Amino acid sequence: MQQVLAERILSRSGAKQSALAELALILLGSLVVAASAQISIHLDLVPITGQTFGVLLVGMALGARRGALALVAYLAEGVAGLPVFAEAKFGLATLQGPTGGYLLGFIAAAWLVGLLAERGFDRSLFTTLAAMAAGSALIYVCGVVWLQPFVGSLEDTLAVGVYPFLVGDGIKAVLAALVLPGAWKLIKS
Repeated sequence: MQQVLAERILSRSGAKQSALAELALILLGSLVVAASAQISIHLDLVPITGQTFGVLLVGMALGARRGALALVAYLAEGVAGLPVFAEAKFGLATLQGPTGGYLLGFIAAAWLVGLLAERGFDRSLFTTLAAMAAGSALIYVCGVVWLQPFVGSLEDTLAVGVYPFLVGDGIKAVLAALVLPGAWKLIKS
């Protein structure tokens, strides 16, 4: 296993890994996702947001365990009443609504891309893109499975819950693929 970006930054700064540093990384990750969720364009059931960019970036930067915990913290913040979900929504009803599967899928996606980052997938444009595609696919699967009872047919669910997001998620994946390897190059210099 290789160091992820957060570990490398901490070790280069001379900061010691402690429970407090771990908690700070996890909470910072949840705040990045919360901020990215507020970049939102309202659609019928599922808005276009910056969340997936935040989720995948946080997962890769923090690693599998910390990334997944950051997303658990994010969901807990929203359920507890903080307006961290897209369009400043909050509460258990949001998690139980049409977008709940995407929100729960964020945990799995952060873990997956974090695991791939621990294996060096965040060091080059191509492998970062591959990791982002895998994470996005996992979010889509979780989202579609959850969304289908709200929509009806699989065809209609894909039309509402996947197709409108493919181009935007492609752009977000490319941006993340530029950010992560670029950050590694900056750290090495």
